Amino acid sequence: MEFTAKARYMRVSPQKVRLVLDLIKGKRVEAALNTLAFTNKGVAPSILKLLRSAVENANYLSAEKGLDVDLDNLYVKSAIANEGPRLKRIRPAPMGRAYRYHRRMSHIEILLAEKSKAGKADTEAVSEERLTELLKRAEKVAARRAPKASK
Repeated sequence: MEFTAKARYMRVSPQKVRLVLDLIKGKRVEAALNTLAFTNKGVAPSILKLLRSAVENANYLSAEKGLDVDLDNLYVKSAIANEGPRLKRIRPAPMGRAYRYHRRMSHIEILLAEKSKAGKADTEAVSEERLTELLKRAEKVAARRAPKASK
């Protein structure tokens, strides 16, 4: 099960947000909350609030739908900052001219998922199947490239 929280039209550039989001991707929720609490970036409190919202969404949906969600096993599956609309502004320039610049906005989305031991076993099985398939392909390629024995 996956749980999301979105913040739209944040008045900060997506590039600055991505710096902070890269710190928490793939971490457990508890570690991500601690990281954001002690990160010295201006956008960190907003992302902390968004992460807490995603955790509360998970808590609410688990209670509402009767799902068995362990909040301690949640981790940040993905954290994305997309560009929102830009505000076009004008700055005065010498000799009566004007320079245009953009005030950027971002749309932030955090996706939480639950780590489970059964899920790990499934991925291991898939990876073993993939490994055997790759070995068979490698043998075929090696057989084609090997010089043919002349009679």
